[in-house]
Amino acid sequence: MNPLTQFNRIRILPLLIAPALIALAALTPVRALATPGCGVFSVNLLDPVPAGAFADGLLDLVCRDSDFGWKLKTKVKGDSDVYVTKHTFGPGGQTGWHSHPGPSLIMVIQGTLTVYHDDCTFETYSAGQSFTDLGCGDIHNVRNEGGTEAIDVAVQIVPHGAGRRDDKPNPGCAQPPPCP
Repeated sequence: MNPLTQFNRIRILPLLIAPALIALAALTPVRALATPGCGVFSVNLLDPVPAGAFADGLLDLVCRDSDFGWKLKTKVKGDSDVYVTKHTFGPGGQTGWHSHPGPSLIMVIQGTLTVYHDDCTFETYSAGQSFTDLGCGDIHNVRNEGGTEAIDVAVQIVPHGAGRRDDKPNPGCAQPPPCP
């Protein structure tokens, strides 16, 4: 056999195999990495357009109340959307692992919720308590571990046009159990 012919076959072989490997990879089912929620019903009480949209500079707030020793400082650069959402968690309901592109202020108004974090720690909040989520990559999963319905209301500030939520894979925590 001519050495030049053998060389050409070696060069052409990868060109013939590559499309077959690409097609095989494209058609092979892959399990989704995100962890879906279950048993949570969400209602937007305020959609950002037009009522919840704030132009750049409108969320630059400073307030000092000397009577109470209270101080507020908020400065947002860029246009923002504000959502107000009510979440109703059935027993065992959970949000699935996720993050938000901006901060959330959450008030538990009924039942008890457990917030799991990506470092596998958690806190529990009952009706009348509130908590915050910084967003900006803070990964968490909120779960109702009680036997009765739990409800929270969340106020979220996100960059204009951004999604409210970004699903994430389980960071390797054993709890909470996955959705049935």
